[in-house]
Amino acid sequence: MNDAESRALESGGTSSTAIYRMAVRTLKEFGPTGGLLVDVGCGKAQLWPHLADSFSDYIGADVIRYQGYPDALKFVKVDLDTGGVPLPAGHADTVASIETIEHLENPRAFFRELVRLVRPGGVVLVTTPNQLSLVSLLCLLGRHHYRFFKEGPGLYPAHITALLELDLIRIAQECGLGDVKIYYSNAIQIPRTVRRLPRFFRGRWFSDNLAIIGRKPPSA
Repeated sequence: MNDAESRALESGGTSSTAIYRMAVRTLKEFGPTGGLLVDVGCGKAQLWPHLADSFSDYIGADVIRYQGYPDALKFVKVDLDTGGVPLPAGHADTVASIETIEHLENPRAFFRELVRLVRPGGVVLVTTPNQLSLVSLLCLLGRHHYRFFKEGPGLYPAHITALLELDLIRIAQECGLGDVKIYYSNAIQIPRTVRRLPRFFRGRWFSDNLAIIGRKPPSA
């Protein structure tokens, strides 16, 4: 088993309901969806039930096929640290990557691959931990690391690349995406508990995760 596969297993192949809800809200608010969704870093394909009414087809891509990945869904195996996704350029109407970029050694190469996969006029969505939440900033100040990048199960060494909003915006624009926007999960877990703050705490300071979304130019 290589390092990428080991890091993938650390994640368990799932994300929180708040993250999936953020992804759905982001796509619906950003613009019309439909056609083929390619989910890169798909885990157990738990994004698909949240979006099956918005897309006609789905392909999952990951370094391993997790136990529990539905037999009925298409799957391609890929090591995102060392190679691209084995699908043609412009194959997808929308490309999503949920909580994957923080696991990878080269976020720019990864983002370029996502943009390559989507058709001109299509959409790329990426989610990742929000380093600028109030809890994460206090963690950085007091413990000298971002909240989700300390050593521990499901964290480091699974999470190796911490990206700020500005980093993500720059990368997306460098890779050719336009109309780039940031959305927030509006959900933050209270430290040392399983509880979350009430929903009226919203925005950058009170979100454990964020999403960046952009559109590939129609002429690309």
